Amino acid sequence: MARFKPTSLLDKFYEVGIIIKGVDGLLELIGGIVLLSLSSGTIVRITDSLTKSELATDPHNFFAIHIAHAGYSLAHGHNIFAAVFLLIHGFVKVALVTCLLLNKLWAYPVGLVVLTLLFLYQIYQLIVSPGFFLILLTVLDVVIIWLVWREWRLHPMHAKTKPIEP
Repeated sequence: MARFKPTSLLDKFYEVGIIIKGVDGLLELIGGIVLLSLSSGTIVRITDSLTKSELATDPHNFFAIHIAHAGYSLAHGHNIFAAVFLLIHGFVKVALVTCLLLNKLWAYPVGLVVLTLLFLYQIYQLIVSPGFFLILLTVLDVVIIWLVWREWRLHPMHAKTKPIEP
């Protein structure tokens, strides 16, 4: 099957959205590998170098506090879980994006299921700790889910298997 070729503006949005998901998956793979390769001491040193001077001048700095919390959490045993999560999540995204861009018919329903599950997890995260960036990401994911569904319905092989309506 040939590579996906956009023919309309919505197709182009679909392609760009899927490529963004693929780049995100690639960054997650890199992040997972980096996390596995760093020792706890190195994570603490990186965290301190990123936050110490900022927290010294402004102990209530939102970003520095969150970076410090995440860094120390990773350094104290959560890095394996985070690395495995990033590796699996990144691999699934990259594989699905590749198959969607190659127009593999099976990838559309699988992609819809995976994206919907990730969307539901994001809804949970929004309930637990809402944030502007997460809201924006969730809205973007809803649009991408709709675009994947739309492309699946328009896929030539999918159209051939639909019953003929009177």
